[in-house]
Amino acid sequence: MLKRIAITGPESTGKSELAKQLAEHYKTVWVPEYARQYLEKRNGKYEMEDIVQIAKGQLNLEEEMAAKAGGYLFCDTDLFVTKVWSEYKYGQCDHWILEKVLTHRYDLHLLMDVDLEWQPDPLRENKEERQKLFDIYMEELAQYKYPFFIIDGKGEERLKAAIQVINNFFLYV
Repeated sequence: MLKRIAITGPESTGKSELAKQLAEHYKTVWVPEYARQYLEKRNGKYEMEDIVQIAKGQLNLEEEMAAKAGGYLFCDTDLFVTKVWSEYKYGQCDHWILEKVLTHRYDLHLLMDVDLEWQPDPLRENKEERQKLFDIYMEELAQYKYPFFIIDGKGEERLKAAIQVINNFFLYV
């Protein structure tokens, strides 16, 4: 049975790097962040309606990669990110995303702490709000009763923390 693990949290917290590292460690595949390729094609410009297209693209990519996965599927972002992003930027979220957040579940969420240094990127927007966004993620994950653990530390320490959480979590589930 495939275990889906969402790596979630604010920008510039090492989600992509950790997804790659975990996929390598567990000898499986990972799902890249669809928003990046979508926004690169549009030079970073988007409207609220684009977030729905990004969410749909993310789900399609996830299903494509799930067919290639063995044991675990590590998702560099999830629909929860699009929900928080839309509500934070526009004060609302499309009904389709809200419905999918409830029905498209993950076995585990790894919430990335903001203890890494900000990495400049033209597609990133919220350098000064990372802690505020982290708090939103944590509150909402708890509200939805999603199983989640906070991952912190730098470099190898961060990877080891995530591996320990995964191994322990699935040992008892």
